[in-house]
Amino acid sequence: MRTIVTIASVVLTCVVCTVTAQAQNYPDKPVRIIVPWPAAGITDVITRAIGQRLTEVLGQQIVVDNRAGAGGTLGAALVAKAPADGYTLLMNDLGGHCSAPSLYSKLSYDAIKDFTPVMLVAGSPMVLIANPSHNVRTLPQLIELAKTKPGTLNYASSGSGAITHLGMVRLMRMTGIDLAHVPFKGSVPATSSVIGGETAVAFSTIPAAVPQSRAGRLHLLAISFPKRSPQLPDVPTIAETVGEFDLGLYSGLWAPAGTPRAVIAKLHAEFTAAMEQAKVKEILAANSAETNRLTSAQFGDYVAREIGGWSEIVRAAGIKIE
Repeated sequence: MRTIVTIASVVLTCVVCTVTAQAQNYPDKPVRIIVPWPAAGITDVITRAIGQRLTEVLGQQIVVDNRAGAGGTLGAALVAKAPADGYTLLMNDLGGHCSAPSLYSKLSYDAIKDFTPVMLVAGSPMVLIANPSHNVRTLPQLIELAKTKPGTLNYASSGSGAITHLGMVRLMRMTGIDLAHVPFKGSVPATSSVIGGETAVAFSTIPAAVPQSRAGRLHLLAISFPKRSPQLPDVPTIAETVGEFDLGLYSGLWAPAGTPRAVIAKLHAEFTAAMEQAKVKEILAANSAETNRLTSAQFGDYVAREIGGWSEIVRAAGIKIE
């Protein structure tokens, strides 16, 4: 029995030493980061900015691979099935990742069990916009108007099940208003529909909305983050009207389940350091993106809570995607 225990201990020690050595040498070949969205979106832009910096620091190419489709689930599925060695990673929108389990009736992966959370990289607030013809400049004014015309005011989204759709469902549930949903294929046509008066309100990004607001084509009603944006200090938050409300374009980093802890720790450290570089900070600021300081474990807990929270919204919206 003692011999068997000794052999088992030796084998375990060898395995631990091998994993540790691999982590110390990581990365020794190119690293692929799958972004399950089209190029030029905010998650893609952030990933490329950080990837370029990491390529310089680590001496290995960071390859950004856009695999768009099915609300981000196609790219996520590729990472879920990839080897757990740290050479295939997922940079995904948090809202898309956490709402997918409720939205899709046939998901080929488990959003928690098949991934190891690395970090919440950055987040950009959205801004609630309105067409000027409705003469609303604040969220309370919108609520008052909507309650006098239940179901008649409409709102645009970037697609059924998108965060701009589910976020508005959350807002309606919290305020007791009823707006009609008009889905578009992307955030640009959704914002354009509000500018043109086809729809009354929508969630948009700050970079897209601010120039139109300055030109008098939009009113900025409220910011979706819990705190006001430094870029728009005079625009109140939604939370100032309805209480707790946190909605944004958060980008998170995941690795396949089983990736060595030492590799996860190195990824966390290197990504954090990259986001402190001047060029990366400049790109983040241009996209109204704010960095986060959650540990990998804290990020994992946050993901679990978000999956539960989005499931309630999806059920309330009555959405199911085959």
